[in-house]
Amino acid sequence: MTLSPLPIIRLLPKTKPQAIRRGYPWVYANEVVTDRRTRAMTPGTIAVLEDAERSPLALVAVNPESKIIGRVLDGPDAAHPDKAWFATRLRKALSLRERLFDAPYYRLIHAEADGLPGVIIDRFGDIAVVQPNAAWADVLLPDLAAALAEVTGVTTILKNAGGRGRALEGLDDVDAVLLGSAPSGPVPVTMNGATYMADLMGGQKTGIFFDQRPNHAFAAGLAQGARVLDVFSHVGGFGLAALAGGAVAAHCVDGSEAALGLARDGARQMGADGKLSITKGDAFDALTTFGEDEASFDLVVCDPPAFAPSAKAREAGLRAYERVARLAAPLVAEDGYLVLCSCSHAVDLSSFTGACLRGIGRAGRRAQLIHTGQAGPDHPLLPQLAESGYLKALFFRL
Repeated sequence: MTLSPLPIIRLLPKTKPQAIRRGYPWVYANEVVTDRRTRAMTPGTIAVLEDAERSPLALVAVNPESKIIGRVLDGPDAAHPDKAWFATRLRKALSLRERLFDAPYYRLIHAEADGLPGVIIDRFGDIAVVQPNAAWADVLLPDLAAALAEVTGVTTILKNAGGRGRALEGLDDVDAVLLGSAPSGPVPVTMNGATYMADLMGGQKTGIFFDQRPNHAFAAGLAQGARVLDVFSHVGGFGLAALAGGAVAAHCVDGSEAALGLARDGARQMGADGKLSITKGDAFDALTTFGEDEASFDLVVCDPPAFAPSAKAREAGLRAYERVARLAAPLVAEDGYLVLCSCSHAVDLSSFTGACLRGIGRAGRRAQLIHTGQAGPDHPLLPQLAESGYLKALFFRL
C-alpha cells in the first residue's frame, strides 16, 4: 500500500467507524486521538482519517479548534482538493439545479448535501454569493472561486462572512469581492410570480431565502382574495408571493427597516405597492397589538428566525414557537389559514408541530393540518445528517 503524503488523524479505539462508512460527514473532537501533532494542525488542513486499526476511512478537512474536528470530503484515496476537484462537485450540483429551474436563481451548493461541507453558494444570475463557513473552504477559497467561475460562467463572486458557523470555526467576519465588482444596489429576483429585492452586500444571510420557495407557492395558492399578514417578513417573502397569488392586501411586519424597504421596492416592481402595508417593530408586540385591536386576516404567516439554533436552546425555542402560535391564531378569520415555520436545526418536526398545536389550542382555536412543507429541492437533504433538513412549514386551516 502506498503511503499517503497527507497527514493522518485516527479514531479512538472506542469510536466505531460504521457511521463514517455509511456516509455520516462529521468527526467530533472527542472521537479522535488528539495528540500534540493533531492539535498543532493548522485549521483547514486536509488529512486522511483512519480507524483505530489504521485502516483509511476518508479524506477529511481538519480543524483542531472546532468541536467538529473533521469534515468528510472524499474517499481515503482521493487527492488533495484543487480547482478540478471543486469543478467536479460544482458540475454535479449545477446539473441538478438546471433541471429544476428555468432561471439561474437558486441555492447552488447546500454544504454537506452537495459534497462541500460547510459551504453555501447562492446564485443570482451572473452573481454568486459564497459563504465558506468551514476553515478548509476558507483556506481553499481561491480554487473554489476559480472553479465556480469556470463551471457556471458567473462574472461576480462575493464572499459573505456573516454565517454563524464561521465564528464556531474561529474564522473572520470580513466580506469580500472575489471576482468582478459588487452590485451597485439590490438585485431583483423573480420567484412564484413575485419580485424580491435581494441586498447581496448588506442583507441578511446571502440576501434572500431561496429555501422557502415551494412554501411561498403553496401559500400563494391560498391567497386569492385574501387579506394577508406576514410576520417576520424579511423582504416580504410570503406577503409578496400572496399578492402575486391574488391577495387583496398584505401587511408585512419585521424588525428591520431596510428589509421592509426592500419589500416595498419589490411590491413596486410588481405593480402592487398600493396593496402592501408595513409595520416596523418587534413581532411579538405587533401580534399582541393586532390581537387587542381584534384584527382579522384570511391568511397569517409567521416565519421567525431560528429560536433554537442549538440543542441547549431547544426548550426555550419550543416555548417561543408556542407563543407565536398562541398570539397568531386569534388573528385568523374563521376557515382562514395559519402558516407557522421553523428553521431551527435543534427542533424536529414532531416537537415543532406539538408546540404549534399547544399554542393554537391555548388560543381557543381548532386546527386542521393541511400541508407540511420543507426546503426546496435546491436545498437537498443529506439523509445521514438530520441537521440538513432544518426547515419546517406547517399549514393549518382554523
